[in-house]
Amino acid sequence: MERFTTRPELRGTFGMVASTHWLASTAGMAMLERGGNAFDAAVAAGFVLQVVEPHLNGPGGEVPILLYSADRDEVLVVDGQGTAPAAATIERFRELGHELVPGTGVLAACVPGAFDAWLLLLREFGTLPLAEVLEPAIGYAESGYPLVPRIVRSIARMERVFRDQWPGSAELYLPVPRPGELFRNRDLAATYRRVLAESGGKLEAARDVFYRGFVADAILSAGSLLDGDDLASWQASLEQPVTRGYRGWEVSKTGAWGQGPVFLQQLALLDGFELRDREGPEFVHTVVECAKLAFADREAWYGDVEVPLDDLLSTAYADERRELVGEEASGELRPGSPGGREPRLPRIPDVREIGPGTGEPTGGDTCHVDVVDRFGNAVSATPSGGWLHGSPVIPGLGFCLGTRAQMFWLEEGLPSSLSPRKRPRTTLSPTLARRDGELLAFGTPGGDHQDQWSLVFFLSLVHFGLNVQEAIDAPMFHTDHFPESFYPRQPRSRVVQIEDRFGRQTLVELERRDHLVEPQGPWSLGRVSAAGRNREGLLYAAANPRGMQGYAVGR
Repeated sequence: MERFTTRPELRGTFGMVASTHWLASTAGMAMLERGGNAFDAAVAAGFVLQVVEPHLNGPGGEVPILLYSADRDEVLVVDGQGTAPAAATIERFRELGHELVPGTGVLAACVPGAFDAWLLLLREFGTLPLAEVLEPAIGYAESGYPLVPRIVRSIARMERVFRDQWPGSAELYLPVPRPGELFRNRDLAATYRRVLAESGGKLEAARDVFYRGFVADAILSAGSLLDGDDLASWQASLEQPVTRGYRGWEVSKTGAWGQGPVFLQQLALLDGFELRDREGPEFVHTVVECAKLAFADREAWYGDVEVPLDDLLSTAYADERRELVGEEASGELRPGSPGGREPRLPRIPDVREIGPGTGEPTGGDTCHVDVVDRFGNAVSATPSGGWLHGSPVIPGLGFCLGTRAQMFWLEEGLPSSLSPRKRPRTTLSPTLARRDGELLAFGTPGGDHQDQWSLVFFLSLVHFGLNVQEAIDAPMFHTDHFPESFYPRQPRSRVVQIEDRFGRQTLVELERRDHLVEPQGPWSLGRVSAAGRNREGLLYAAANPRGMQGYAVGR
C-alpha cells in the first residue's frame, strides 16, 4: 500500500544533499554543481549551518563525521570532538561549588572541534579550495538570511541574560528580531574573511590562524578554562568506525567516546525478535525495552577510555541481555557485565542538591547533513554546540564557545568522569550503512534521542519496506528512562514520549504494560534526514518535515 508522505523521496543520478536547513542543503548542492564531490558539499553545508542555525551549532562547537570514500573503498570517522581543557579537573569544579558541570556559561567549554574537522575532511577528501566552500556561509553571514522562528524563540528566552550578563550576545542578537526577518552576523563573516586572508586560503595555514592566531587569542579572552596550549595542541583526526552487521547491512558508528555504539547494541538485541506492526504496541514496547538496556550500558561503560566493545557487541552478550526484556516495562536501569566486569553507574544528584544559579538546563539541539555524489562517496555529519543560548558571544568573532563538558561527571572512577584533555561522551551520532552495493547515510538532531529516532527510522526500512521519506514521516517515539546527557542529568524512569498518530489502542496497551506514556503532537518527534545509493546506482534522499525547515535537494 502506498503511504502518504509530506514530500517525495528524491531520486536522481548526479548528487543528493539533505540537511536540517534548506539553505545548507542548497549550498552543498551548489558545490556538486560546480564539479565538487560529496566532501566539498558537506563542508560547505556545514559552514552554512553554523550561520543559519546558531541556536543549534556554531564554530565553537564540534562535529563527528562518518564518511565513505569510493577511492579508498573505506568507511572512516572524522573525530571533530574537542577535548576538555588541561585545567578542567573535578577538584577545580568542586572548589567552585559545583555538583555537576554547568549547562551554560564558559566553564563548560571544550576545544572547538568543528573548524578543524571540516578542514580535515576537505584536505583529505575534497577537491575545491577553502575560499569556495566558505563562500556561501560568508555570504549569508554578511548579506543576511531569514530567521526561522526557533532562533527567535531562543533569543527571546535569553533576552534578560543577554542584557544583564552577556554584552557580546546583546550586541549581536538584541533587540529580539522577528521571524522571517533578514539577519546578519557581520562579525562572523569578518572572522572567516580574515582567516582566508591571513592563511591565503591554505588549509594548514587556516587551521593555524584559528587555533594559534587571532581567533585563538579572542577565545582565550572569553574567561573559560581553555589555554593556548589546549587550542594549539588539539587537532581533528581520522579513526576507524565501530561496525556491526544487521539483516545483511553493515552499520558503522563512532567509537564509544560518543554514544554511537548504543545503536549497534540495540540492533544486536533486536536481532532476536520478529518485529511486526510498525505502529503497534508490541513493536514500541520491544524497541523501548531494548533501548533501556543499551543506554544503561552507555552510562556504565562508555567514555574516552578503553571500552569493552568486543564484549558489549558480541552475540553471546546480546543473547544474555535479551532475556531481560519482559512483557511489562522495566523501571530499573540495568547495565550488564561484559566479560564479567562489574558495572558502575554515576550518582545522579537530586535537583535540590544542585541549587539555583549553577547553570541552567540546556535543552540545546543539533543539526545534521547527509550527502551522496555520482562518484560513489557519502557523508553523514552531526554538527552541534556553540549554541547562542549556551555561552556568551565572543566580541569580534560573532560566535560562542560550546558547553559539551556538561556531559562529564564530577565523580571519580567513571568512564565519563571529567579529566584534563579528555573527550566528553557526546550524544552526536551520524550513521553509515552498507549492503551489497547499497549505501545509506543518515542521522538526526536530538541529544539522547538521536540513537532512538535514527534506529526506528532504520528499522522502518529494514523490516517494513518503507522508503526513506516514508520512514522519516512515519510516527516516532523514544524513552527518557536513563540519565540525560545534559545538565541537570535527570532520568525519567519508564517514560515513553510518543506521537499521538500511533493511535489510542497502542497508547492504552503501552500504559497497561506499565509504561508512563506521554502523548506528543502528531509531528513533534524526530528530525531524521538521509541520502543513499541503491544497487543500480540510483541516488535518493529525504528530509524531515517536523520544524518546517529541513530539506533535501538533488538531481
